[in-house]
Amino acid sequence: MQLRDAITRRRMVRRFDADRDLPADVLGRILELAPRAPSAGFSQGFDFVVLRGGERAAFWAASADGGAPDAWLRGVSSAPVLIVCCSDRGAYLDRYAEPDKPWPDRSETHWPAPYWDVDTGMAAMLMLLGAVDEGLGGLFFGVPVERLTAVREALAIPQDRGVVGVIALGYAESDAPSGSTRKRRRRPLSEIVHAGRFGTPWT
Repeated sequence: MQLRDAITRRRMVRRFDADRDLPADVLGRILELAPRAPSAGFSQGFDFVVLRGGERAAFWAASADGGAPDAWLRGVSSAPVLIVCCSDRGAYLDRYAEPDKPWPDRSETHWPAPYWDVDTGMAAMLMLLGAVDEGLGGLFFGVPVERLTAVREALAIPQDRGVVGVIALGYAESDAPSGSTRKRRRRPLSEIVHAGRFGTPWT
């Protein structure tokens, strides 16, 4: 599959075929893409906790509120693989305190954005595109703030790691659009691309 095809076909899948497991070699090829993501200073401040089979139960128990599962949870929890994407802020602060970088004080105030989270998101996108290339469906979703501590404890995620989001992977139950794309249009380039200065439309 060409890169452009993978990008244009990518969508968020919320229901998976619970009867089809994800072969280990396919998952391996997807995971191999993650460290190819760009990272500031080549800090590579990301970690990924992969949950398969019965390992998923600990995540869902920790991330749910204990009530009856809704349609979203029933659909997403059928994904055979979860990848919890974690960022390592300290790796960036340490890297940019090295002699070839400008910030020996390790202060976060130098950073215009939390690049540890940005770069982890880029790695997640590479895996989502890799999933499309493998004929799979994928979903990136967040952990509710009030459940973060429970998820950290359940998966032994260190306190110095940020939980940026989770990728659900598997074979899509359907090719039909789901989520907000059914009701909201994709913004055209004329709205989101600005020529020369903000507010000047791209034509």
